[in-house]
Amino acid sequence: MSQAQKILQIDSRDNVAVALTDLWPGEMMTHADINLAATGPIPVGHKMALASMEQGDLVIKYGHAIGKALNTIHPGDWVHTHNLTSALKGIETYKYTPQSYDLPPPAVTSLDFQGYLRSDGRAGIRNEIWIIVTVGCCNPVAEALVRAAGAVFTGRNIDGIFHFPHPFGCSQLGGDLRNTQRILAGLVNHPNAGGVLVMGLGCENNHLDVFKTALGTYDDRRVVFYNLQEAEDEIEQGLALLEKLIDRAEKEKRRTLPADKLVLGLKCGGSDAFSGITANPLLGEVADVLVQLGGSVILTEVPEMFGAETILMNRCVDVRVYEQNMAMVNCFKTYFLRHGQPVYENPSPGNNAGGITTLEEKSLGCIRKGGRSPVVDVRGYGEQIVTPGLNLLDGPGNDIISTTALTVAGAQLVLFTTGRGTPLGGPVPTLKVASNSTLASKKKHWIDFNAGRLLKGETMATLGAELLELIKKIASGRTQCRNEIMASRQMAIFKNGVTL
Repeated sequence: MSQAQKILQIDSRDNVAVALTDLWPGEMMTHADINLAATGPIPVGHKMALASMEQGDLVIKYGHAIGKALNTIHPGDWVHTHNLTSALKGIETYKYTPQSYDLPPPAVTSLDFQGYLRSDGRAGIRNEIWIIVTVGCCNPVAEALVRAAGAVFTGRNIDGIFHFPHPFGCSQLGGDLRNTQRILAGLVNHPNAGGVLVMGLGCENNHLDVFKTALGTYDDRRVVFYNLQEAEDEIEQGLALLEKLIDRAEKEKRRTLPADKLVLGLKCGGSDAFSGITANPLLGEVADVLVQLGGSVILTEVPEMFGAETILMNRCVDVRVYEQNMAMVNCFKTYFLRHGQPVYENPSPGNNAGGITTLEEKSLGCIRKGGRSPVVDVRGYGEQIVTPGLNLLDGPGNDIISTTALTVAGAQLVLFTTGRGTPLGGPVPTLKVASNSTLASKKKHWIDFNAGRLLKGETMATLGAELLELIKKIASGRTQCRNEIMASRQMAIFKNGVTL
């Protein structure tokens, strides 16, 4: 993209372009050898009409419809919430039309990294000690134990001791309780943890015996349990258990591991109109490279697939995966409708301010994180991936919930794009990619990588190679993500049921 360019048409089929700078009434620009003038002020990142549209006509961006015109739109007009609306409805009937893409050879031939090979064959990129509570009542004790351990175990050869608080585990029934158990089980078994202390209270629905059943097979050398109600001094007993976990974890050593051991979670939050132009397609380039090298990537945020879901459905490797994808989308739409909410209740106010008008527009930009690789599997909320390649994961768009779900599904590292900015970090390293240079410059302590350089003339190939190198350094423990430096680590569990 030229630095002098004022508007960008993403696809030749588009009848709108994106303003690369604030545009003022009468300001002239040339597009496809046609002189256009803005008919009014158009904020940076927002859309300008390239052609005339009548009420009900489709507005096209990314080569696909992002909604319908509410009234007549003239060339040069600002296109936003005042004259564009979503065309989404409720449950839809789909048809499987398989489509594949010829991917270019990967930009790198190897993405070996220095990681920890765990007993279940998976790899960790950190060697941390995690404290997982079965019920929210234990949070204060877990936090006190982390503080005490920080003083007692200073200088030990691990990557830190962490607790991820949550409010659940008691007064839950049915699917709500199962969701909590799946998420906690996924954290207990996560390969970034060299040791895990599971802390229960003793009287909760999710008490330790019940949770162990939900947990299934685990390595009893790296996972230990204790009930607070049975401990005379819970901090003293907790420190004794942590010491045993640390003694073992210190024996773990980094070794050279191939790319097929790497799992990346893909997430966007606080998006702007440039997210779908710079940061998200940059993640798509990286995702395609990793998939071609035998690794795995995970795409979630199902409500932010609405309006773009057929693109992913038609990339499914077979009918079975297509039907799973279709069921996942329609089940989430049913969830919205069951609560009396329209399926297009999105974008957020921040998205709107950044230039995103409809859910279709947001979704078409969102799914670009998944590149062009085939969809090999669809996993349920709280499940781990089992098939290398591009996986779809059931879950909402909420940043903390979906980042947690990506972690539980097996991601050792989450790539998180943002155009508005967020300090959020998940239980695993969360690499923030800014969609614009203004954000990257203003929030250096939040942002790890600036994809906004694509708007200044740098190439996707150059930035893709740089981002892959940064991923390798983070996975090998040679550098940390900003969320790790800031100690910003959060988790959340999807709730959709009765609380006693």
